[in-house]
Amino acid sequence: MDKIIIRTEKAPAAIGPYSQAVKAGNLMFISGQIPIDPATGSVVEGDIQAQARQCIKNLQAICEAAGASLQDIIKTSVFIKDMNQFAKINETYAEFFNAEPPARACVEVSCLPKNVLIEIEAVVMVK
Repeated sequence: MDKIIIRTEKAPAAIGPYSQAVKAGNLMFISGQIPIDPATGSVVEGDIQAQARQCIKNLQAICEAAGASLQDIIKTSVFIKDMNQFAKINETYAEFFNAEPPARACVEVSCLPKNVLIEIEAVVMVK
């Protein structure tokens, strides 16, 4: 099984020694995406919902770079700074994953890179 590094300028560059995503066989593992706008390199302004949207848009760009889509995501892990924002995150998440959503874990953490409110990683089935 070959290991293929996935890169796209339509998602933020890695801010450390890791790849945006790695494809192995029919699975792609997308590194945690924080709400950085790839056009500006800055964290998007706004509340948890604005940040969640940007994270998912970043996931989408990486999926597309590998010939997949959001509908091919089979599992996400969501890391948030405040579990009290869970309902708002679900509202935004449902905008993108309304039919047959992927499996998901959501955990509260004490701190995230660049002090963002949310980070999302994904496992994708690539055909």
